[in-house]
Amino acid sequence: MSDVSQAPLAIERVTLVVNDLDKVSEYYQQVVGLELLKGDGTEHWLGAGNRTLLHLREDRAARRWSPREAGLFHTAFLLPNRADLGAWAQRAIDQRIAVSGASDHLVSEAIYLQDPEGNGIEIYTDRPRSSWHWKDGLVEMTTEALDLEGLLASATGEWRGAPIGTIVGHVHLQVGDIATAEDFYIQRLGFELTCRYPGGSFFSTGGYHHHIATNVWNSRGAPSRTLPSTGLSEIVMAATPEALERVAPEQTLLDPWGNEIALVTNSR
Repeated sequence: MSDVSQAPLAIERVTLVVNDLDKVSEYYQQVVGLELLKGDGTEHWLGAGNRTLLHLREDRAARRWSPREAGLFHTAFLLPNRADLGAWAQRAIDQRIAVSGASDHLVSEAIYLQDPEGNGIEIYTDRPRSSWHWKDGLVEMTTEALDLEGLLASATGEWRGAPIGTIVGHVHLQVGDIATAEDFYIQRLGFELTCRYPGGSFFSTGGYHHHIATNVWNSRGAPSRTLPSTGLSEIVMAATPEALERVAPEQTLLDPWGNEIALVTNSR
């Protein structure tokens, strides 16, 4: 997965504000398989292989985010290979873990769920880049039924938690307007447009299918977010020095809906 995380701009980690830290943290540990790396009474840092992927901050007084607002659609955890996703799927069946969907996107295979406070989650694995189909700078992605039988057959062992090499492959956002989102993420941050769905656009650097996605499926016309609320607090992106120079002097930005993006130097 190093080529994903070492792109000029890639996702480092996501910060969520939650009302009940212990409940939400336990979900990401028990269901997603993240490890509690450090924490105290108000914050937990979760990850895989000593790499922080998710930062949870508790605010019991925060207003509960509405799924009709701008904000997080899902945080997508990318597993190293298909066998890992197959093992996770088998455990989900055995433990009767509730999922909200499962799809084949041609470039990837994905399973969707929600944490106890309604934050969307995707657990996925990529198909080899050699199998992706590009035309005129855009990659072919679609939504088809997941081959669950084939996925389960790919597992070579039992699920034992998110393996080393798991990363946040992409973050999918709810926004109020696609044209405005494209202008910000392409012109301001330097991403390339890689795909369009009806009501959605996908962006990446380094030839990945997408590091950021935006859609208006639940949030068309949504204004800037009213904070404080639960849900997305910050997306931390790792950037090469060249990418940082393009964005300078700002290393913390707000997108048009108030989603905070912090840029840090990619040290890997």
